[in-house]
Amino acid sequence: MEQQFTLNQSIKEKAVSFLKLVASGKVLEAYQSYVGPEFSHHNPYFPGDAESLMLAMEENATKNPQKIFDVKLAIQDGDKVAVHSHVKQNPNDLGVAVVHIFRFQDDQIVELWDIGQAISEDSPNQNGMF
Repeated sequence: MEQQFTLNQSIKEKAVSFLKLVASGKVLEAYQSYVGPEFSHHNPYFPGDAESLMLAMEENATKNPQKIFDVKLAIQDGDKVAVHSHVKQNPNDLGVAVVHIFRFQDDQIVELWDIGQAISEDSPNQNGMF
């Protein structure tokens, strides 16, 4: 079922919807629906402006059309939302555990942090990453 933008969404729902749209390749729609004009991010691999990250997300979506994005947990605290998810670039990929942290202002995403850790095939931890 496709996510639809509504004005009644909580900021937690907006953060999850943004990520689901991006993962499904609808990057421009995600930005137009949820990102504010003063957006900045902290991903160390790209310049900190909205357009640079959006272009990188579009490129990744083109290279990985079978991406799988599975939200494990979403937490809201005031104007901040943290989303813990499992991202696989394709069905055969072990994937990455990712945490995205959003800051909202006027119901729009204005700041984003993301951290990820590759899932180990032979981890000794019986609890797993999720």
